Parts: sequence; C-alpha cells; structure tokens
Amino acid sequence: MLNGFSEDFSFETNILEAGAYFNAPTTHPEALPIHMATAHNVEDLDDLQKRYDEHGFCYNRNRNPNRSALNDMMTYIEGGEDSLACSSGMAAISTAVIANTKAGDHILSDKTLYGESLEVFSKILSKYGVEYTFVDFTDFEQVKANIRPNTVLLYTETVGNPLITVPDLRKIADFAHSHNAILIVDNTFMTGALAHPLALGADVVVNSLTKFANGHSDAVCGAITSSKEMIEKCHAVQVLLGTQADPFSSWLVCRGLRTLDLRVKKQAANAAALAAALEKNPYVKKVYHPSLASHPAHELAKSQFGEYFGGMLSLELEDNREKMNKFMRALHLCHYAMTLGGYRTTMAYPPMSSHSDMTKEERMAIGISDGLLRISCGIENAEDLVKDFEQALEVAYKD
Repeated sequence: MLNGFSEDFSFETNILEAGAYFNAPTTHPEALPIHMATAHNVEDLDDLQKRYDEHGFCYNRNRNPNRSALNDMMTYIEGGEDSLACSSGMAAISTAVIANTKAGDHILSDKTLYGESLEVFSKILSKYGVEYTFVDFTDFEQVKANIRPNTVLLYTETVGNPLITVPDLRKIADFAHSHNAILIVDNTFMTGALAHPLALGADVVVNSLTKFANGHSDAVCGAITSSKEMIEKCHAVQVLLGTQADPFSSWLVCRGLRTLDLRVKKQAANAAALAAALEKNPYVKKVYHPSLASHPAHELAKSQFGEYFGGMLSLELEDNREKMNKFMRALHLCHYAMTLGGYRTTMAYPPMSSHSDMTKEERMAIGISDGLLRISCGIENAEDLVKDFEQALEVAYKD
C-alpha cells in the first residue's frame, strides 16, 4: 500500500507521508508538469516487473517523464525513430561517439568544428586507442583520401563552426556507408526546423539544445536522434556515464521548442539581411553566410536547406584589438555571450572562446583569424540590427 499516512503514527512520521501522492486524477494537464522525483514507487515485485517490462519510470538516471517528452519532440523535429536527451550538447556528442567506437577504430572528422568537439577526439578518445584524422569536409577529395580500413565513423556539422562552411551531407553519407562506416552530424546551428541530416543519409544527429532549440539562453541540454537500435545502444552508455538531461532543463527545452519554427526562421532571415549589408560595408573584410552568392557552398546550401540558411554568420574585421573593442562597445543590440541561438543577437570571438585551446598557427591553418567574430542573430527588427552594426563599424573604423 503506497499511502502510509495513519492517525496512529506520530507527527514526525506522518509529516513524511501527508501529501506524498496526488489524491485526484492529474492526467492530461494543459501545460507539461515538471517531474523532479529521483524515483517512482511501486506496489510490490509484480508491479516492479511490470514497470520494467513497459519501460516505465523507476529511477531518474534511467528514465524521466520530462526527458521522455523531450525525446518525443526531438524525434519528430529531426525525423528519426527515437531520441535521447542529454545533459549538454557535449554530453550528446561524447555519448554518441563513445557508443560507436572502441580501441583500434578510426574517426574521420571535419576540421572546422566547435573546438571542444575536436577535443573529444584528440584529448579523450585518443587516450583509449581511438585514432582520428581532421580534414576539410567541404573538399570531398580530402575525405576520400583519408578513409582507412578501420574507419568506423565520420563526423561533421550541418553548418561548420565558426566559418559557416556547408559540407555535402548526401555525398558524405553515401561515401561513409560504402565503407561500412556511420555518419554523425551535429545539427545545432540549423535545427530540425531548417535542415534534416537524417533525410540526407546521416545515421545519427546530435544537437546542443542549449542553443537555437531552447532559444532562451536559460537551459543547458543536448540530444541524440537516430534509429531505435542506435538510441538503445547510446542509452546503455548514458545510463553508465550519467549524461542524462535533468527534468527542469528538459521541461525548459520542451517549452522553448514550441516556438522553434517562429524563432529560427526569423533569426535566419535576420542573418541573411545582416550578411548582405555587411558584405557591402567597407570596414568588413569578409562575411561568411550561405545566403550570400559569394559563399562557395551557396548552391549546395540551397539544395540542402531551401530558403533559410540559418541564424549564424561570421565576419572578418581588421586584426586590431583596439578597434574591435571599440566596435563591440559601440553596439547596442549585440552583446558578447559564451553561447548562441538565443532570442537576442550575440557575438563570440572564436580565438578566445570555442577555439581558445588552439595555437594561433593551428587556428590560422583552418582559417580562423584574429579578426574573426561569430554572430548569432536574434529576433530583433532586421533594419534595427543592420543600422546598429553599421553605426558601430563607423564609430570604430572610420579614420
């Protein structure tokens, strides 16, 4: 019997039992409740077995109602069979990669990635006998030249961080499968609202839900989406490593995802407008955004993404720290933040953030100069955003 309250018990006992369970039906609330309980009680051993058989909720590290709701949302958004909500984007990446590699295996990875993704391969997995090679995935000849008999996994991003590169996912997926390898794609910059790597042949999609998916800069979370078999494999690793998303973060991301379509399309439109204006600005050396006809993957991006090219762009300014600081201070609508994808426009400086562990020579080798700024567009009025960037550039760079 689950309700242990009794007038025969003392106050110190009954205060633990009173109100422990809901006494009225709580099914189908209009808003998703937050289930913070670390465990769910069962009546007896038969009830416990039933809970196991139906994959019900027993212990939070294994399963949680809010995490399951988020899994359902991500499965729909990314077009997979099942998903696994993780404690961060890096937790999603590391869980997916660890579940699919062992000592002696080789990973072929894009070299233009979020810096800490690269470090999972170079600083962690390498210690356990997993080999890796970083190449430019926009150069298919480099990809072909670096495949090995022991290559089990290819890894890239839908849109590269921070140079906004666009690899040919269909071609890379077909190539991976022809060598009995799987393709994992990080879809954080585009989300399933704008791009579908699984439909283009990817085997696994990972997302940092902290970014555009949640969209409000108030939750750290991640997800893996794939086939049921693959998610079961990743879930076994997650349970042992403890990389699961917590209930409150899962709830926050579920709430954020309700407005995903509205937000990311506005953010993508703002990025395209800002990129077009900055490309004409005399103080900007280069702009990176796939909406621009000057972008080397413009046509490929149109075929993979359609009319929206994502809310991320990068611009290259004169490598002059004093002028860059003056530019940043003159902006009203864009603020520096160690994240991206929120409803307000933010910027980051890759040499001191995402790629700070690289030497200058290593950064320059992949095109990340000391004048590069990465911009995450918000949902402000596009004209206001453009005017603000233009006036700040004028303040900082006009002689």
